[in-house]
Amino acid sequence: MRPMLGLTFDPASADASAASVTLVGGGPGDPELITVAGLKALFSADVVLVDHLGPVDLLSELPDHIEVIDVATHPHGKTTPQERINELLIEHARAGKRVVRLKGGDGFVFGRGFEELVALNEAGISVRVIPGLTSPVSVPALAGIPVTNRGVVHEFTVVSGHVPPGHPTSLIEWDALARLRGTLVLLMAVKNAQAIAESLIAGGRAASTPVAVTTDGSLPTQRTVRTTLGELGEAIETHAIRPPAIIVIGEVAGLGV
Repeated sequence: MRPMLGLTFDPASADASAASVTLVGGGPGDPELITVAGLKALFSADVVLVDHLGPVDLLSELPDHIEVIDVATHPHGKTTPQERINELLIEHARAGKRVVRLKGGDGFVFGRGFEELVALNEAGISVRVIPGLTSPVSVPALAGIPVTNRGVVHEFTVVSGHVPPGHPTSLIEWDALARLRGTLVLLMAVKNAQAIAESLIAGGRAASTPVAVTTDGSLPTQRTVRTTLGELGEAIETHAIRPPAIIVIGEVAGLGV
């Protein structure tokens, strides 16, 4: 692993008035893309609760006295209920420990960070929030794709694709999104990409609209597949695309250097 900017941190130097829990957005995965504030909080912790996304390679560099607790949530594997995560945060904070909740990306962008903030506030636990680089903007940038570009698009919309169009729990107006001219950035959408593409085309988006799919953003295994909205489902199958992936839909996906 690459050295972290040559920085070292002394837990004893941490501010005694620091928040009992710090919610840290770790960025898209590359450990060098965590913020300096997030890195300081991580190395000053007594307990760190981690997901399977984000800068997990940093965990091997933590001092031995820092307890690391895996609270990852996998769609088809080991899952820690959010209620249990909240309980662990509160328990360790009340025990007088410096607690860090490390998440991938930014914890307030499809990351349940606000749910944890509310639970901690209700328990009387003080909280510090350290934002992180969010993947719907940072991953396309790392792939050389701007989510906006002068003279091409003036807006972008970030959408969760974890449920398909028409699903009873969906909160998304796909017909309305189809009528927008700007960039659509889809997270958690690999499984439902074909259904989403069909819905957008039915709503008015051209089947020829450029699409870029970037997997493992910021990691050595990062790769980008270029296709069109009409061929998105086929491209995912042909290239064996698996999560995590960011799907960019719009004219900017056809740009490149």
